[in-house]
Amino acid sequence: MDDVLETVHHFRAIDYVIDVAEDELTEDIIKHLHYILKHDTKDSTLEWFAVGDYKKRANVVGGRKTVSPSEVSKHMKDLLQDYCSMENVAIEDIIAFHADFEYIHPFQDGNGRVGRLISLKECLHHNVIPFVIEDSKKNYYYRGLSEWQDEKGYLIDTCLDGQDTFVKLMDILEIPHN
Repeated sequence: MDDVLETVHHFRAIDYVIDVAEDELTEDIIKHLHYILKHDTKDSTLEWFAVGDYKKRANVVGGRKTVSPSEVSKHMKDLLQDYCSMENVAIEDIIAFHADFEYIHPFQDGNGRVGRLISLKECLHHNVIPFVIEDSKKNYYYRGLSEWQDEKGYLIDTCLDGQDTFVKLMDILEIPHN
Protein backbone atom coordinates (compact mmCIF):
# COMPACT_ATOMS: atom_id res chain seq x y z
CA MET A 1 0.00 0.00 0.00
CA ASP A 2 2.87 2.38 0.76
CA ASP A 3 4.09 2.06 -2.84
CA VAL A 4 0.69 3.19 -4.12
CA LEU A 5 0.51 6.06 -1.62
CA GLU A 6 4.03 7.23 -2.40
CA THR A 7 3.30 7.15 -6.13
CA VAL A 8 0.21 9.34 -5.64
CA HIS A 9 2.21 11.57 -3.28
CA HIS A 10 4.94 11.92 -5.90
CA PHE A 11 2.45 13.33 -8.41
CA ARG A 12 1.26 15.78 -5.75
CA ALA A 13 4.87 16.73 -5.06
CA ILE A 14 5.37 17.49 -8.77
CA ASP A 15 2.30 19.75 -8.64
CA TYR A 16 3.82 21.50 -5.62
CA VAL A 17 7.15 21.92 -7.43
CA ILE A 18 5.32 23.61 -10.29
CA ASP A 19 3.44 25.84 -7.83
CA VAL A 20 6.66 27.02 -6.14
CA ALA A 21 8.93 26.95 -9.20
CA GLU A 22 9.39 30.72 -9.18
CA ASP A 23 10.15 30.89 -5.44
CA GLU A 24 13.67 30.89 -4.04
CA LEU A 25 14.61 27.47 -2.68
CA THR A 26 14.24 27.26 1.12
CA GLU A 27 14.41 24.67 3.86
CA ASP A 28 10.63 24.97 4.20
CA ILE A 29 10.12 23.99 0.56
CA ILE A 30 12.52 21.06 0.91
CA LYS A 31 10.88 19.83 4.13
CA HIS A 32 7.42 20.22 2.62
CA LEU A 33 8.44 18.06 -0.34
CA HIS A 34 9.47 15.36 2.13
CA TYR A 35 6.18 15.74 3.97
CA ILE A 36 4.16 15.42 0.75
CA LEU A 37 6.01 12.21 -0.16
CA LYS A 38 6.03 10.49 3.22
CA HIS A 39 2.86 11.54 5.09
CA ASP A 40 0.27 8.80 5.64
CA THR A 41 2.84 6.07 4.95
CA LYS A 42 3.91 3.32 7.34
CA ASP A 43 7.07 5.34 8.04
CA SER A 44 4.94 8.20 9.37
CA THR A 45 3.70 5.94 12.18
CA LEU A 46 7.21 5.35 13.49
CA GLU A 47 8.04 7.57 16.45
CA TRP A 48 11.62 8.15 15.30
CA PHE A 49 10.74 8.88 11.67
CA ALA A 50 10.49 12.64 11.18
CA VAL A 51 8.07 13.20 8.29
CA GLY A 52 8.72 16.66 6.87
CA ASP A 53 11.71 17.21 9.13
CA TYR A 54 15.35 16.21 9.23
CA LYS A 55 16.42 12.75 10.33
CA LYS A 56 16.71 11.76 13.97
CA ARG A 57 18.86 8.68 13.39
CA ALA A 58 22.14 8.30 11.54
CA ASN A 59 21.94 6.59 8.17
CA VAL A 60 24.26 5.18 5.56
CA VAL A 61 23.91 5.24 1.78
CA GLY A 62 25.90 2.98 -0.49
CA GLY A 63 28.13 1.98 2.42
CA ARG A 64 29.05 5.64 3.02
CA LYS A 65 28.28 7.55 6.21
CA THR A 66 26.12 10.61 5.81
CA VAL A 67 25.96 13.78 7.86
CA SER A 68 24.97 13.07 11.46
CA PRO A 69 21.48 14.14 12.55
CA SER A 70 22.88 16.80 14.86
CA GLU A 71 24.76 18.43 11.94
CA VAL A 72 22.09 18.25 9.23
CA SER A 73 20.49 21.63 9.91
CA LYS A 74 23.83 23.45 9.79
CA HIS A 75 24.90 21.69 6.60
CA MET A 76 21.56 22.39 4.92
CA LYS A 77 21.67 26.08 5.88
CA ASP A 78 25.23 26.37 4.53
CA LEU A 79 24.33 24.53 1.31
CA LEU A 80 21.29 26.73 0.69
CA GLN A 81 23.16 29.93 1.53
CA ASP A 82 25.97 29.09 -0.91
CA TYR A 83 23.57 28.00 -3.64
CA CYS A 84 21.06 30.85 -3.28
CA SER A 85 23.85 33.44 -3.36
CA MET A 86 24.74 32.48 -6.96
CA GLU A 87 23.74 35.05 -9.55
CA ASN A 88 23.57 32.87 -12.66
CA VAL A 89 22.67 29.27 -11.95
CA ALA A 90 23.51 26.75 -14.68
CA ILE A 91 22.73 23.03 -14.96
CA GLU A 92 26.14 22.21 -13.44
CA ASP A 93 25.23 24.24 -10.33
CA ILE A 94 21.92 22.42 -9.97
CA ILE A 95 23.71 19.07 -10.33
CA ALA A 96 26.30 20.12 -7.73
CA PHE A 97 23.52 21.14 -5.32
CA HIS A 98 21.84 17.78 -5.93
CA ALA A 99 25.03 15.82 -5.22
CA ASP A 100 25.78 17.85 -2.08
CA PHE A 101 22.19 17.35 -0.89
CA GLU A 102 22.52 13.60 -1.38
CA TYR A 103 25.81 13.57 0.54
CA ILE A 104 24.12 15.34 3.45
CA HIS A 105 21.19 12.89 3.19
CA PRO A 106 19.03 15.04 5.49
CA PHE A 107 16.00 12.75 5.77
CA GLN A 108 15.60 9.26 7.15
CA ASP A 109 14.22 8.07 3.81
CA GLY A 110 13.16 9.66 0.52
CA ASN A 111 16.33 11.70 -0.04
CA GLY A 112 16.75 10.66 -3.67
CA ARG A 113 13.17 11.52 -4.58
CA VAL A 114 13.28 14.82 -2.71
CA GLY A 115 16.65 15.64 -4.28
CA ARG A 116 15.39 14.97 -7.80
CA LEU A 117 12.23 17.03 -7.14
CA ILE A 118 14.43 19.91 -5.94
CA SER A 119 16.45 19.60 -9.16
CA LEU A 120 13.27 19.79 -11.22
CA LYS A 121 12.11 22.85 -9.27
CA GLU A 122 15.45 24.58 -9.72
CA CYS A 123 15.60 23.78 -13.43
CA LEU A 124 12.17 25.35 -13.83
CA HIS A 125 13.17 28.31 -11.63
CA HIS A 126 16.33 29.05 -13.64
CA ASN A 127 14.89 28.26 -17.10
CA VAL A 128 17.17 25.24 -17.50
CA ILE A 129 16.01 22.10 -19.33
CA PRO A 130 15.22 19.51 -16.63
CA PHE A 131 16.83 16.08 -16.67
CA VAL A 132 15.21 12.65 -16.49
CA ILE A 133 17.18 9.63 -15.31
CA GLU A 134 15.86 6.61 -17.18
CA ASP A 135 15.75 3.25 -15.40
CA SER A 136 18.33 1.90 -17.83
CA LYS A 137 20.76 4.64 -16.73
CA LYS A 138 20.21 4.57 -12.97
CA ASN A 139 23.50 2.75 -12.42
CA TYR A 140 25.36 5.61 -14.12
CA TYR A 141 23.47 8.08 -11.93
CA TYR A 142 24.37 6.18 -8.74
CA ARG A 143 27.98 5.86 -9.88
CA GLY A 144 28.07 9.60 -10.53
CA LEU A 145 26.80 10.30 -7.03
CA SER A 146 29.21 7.88 -5.37
CA GLU A 147 32.20 9.26 -7.30
CA TRP A 148 31.16 12.94 -7.01
CA GLN A 149 33.84 13.93 -4.50
CA ASP A 150 36.64 12.74 -6.80
CA GLU A 151 35.16 12.88 -10.30
CA LYS A 152 32.30 15.23 -11.10
CA GLY A 153 32.11 14.30 -14.78
CA TYR A 154 30.20 11.03 -14.32
CA LEU A 155 27.18 12.65 -12.71
CA ILE A 156 27.29 15.74 -14.91
CA ASP A 157 27.41 13.63 -18.08
CA THR A 158 24.55 11.43 -16.85
CA CYS A 159 22.38 14.46 -16.08
CA LEU A 160 23.22 16.11 -19.41
CA ASP A 161 22.17 12.87 -21.09
CA GLY A 162 19.00 13.11 -18.98
CA GLN A 163 18.37 16.56 -20.45
CA ASP A 164 18.52 15.02 -23.92
CA THR A 165 15.99 12.42 -22.76
CA PHE A 166 13.71 15.19 -21.49
CA VAL A 167 13.91 17.02 -24.84
CA LYS A 168 13.12 13.78 -26.72
CA LEU A 169 10.07 13.24 -24.50
CA MET A 170 8.91 16.78 -25.15
CA ASP A 171 9.34 16.25 -28.90
CA ILE A 172 7.40 12.97 -28.81
CA LEU A 173 4.58 14.71 -26.93
CA GLU A 174 4.86 17.70 -29.28
CA ILE A 175 5.31 20.08 -26.35
CA PRO A 176 7.30 23.26 -27.11
CA HIS A 177 10.42 23.47 -24.94
CA ASN A 178 12.31 26.56 -26.07
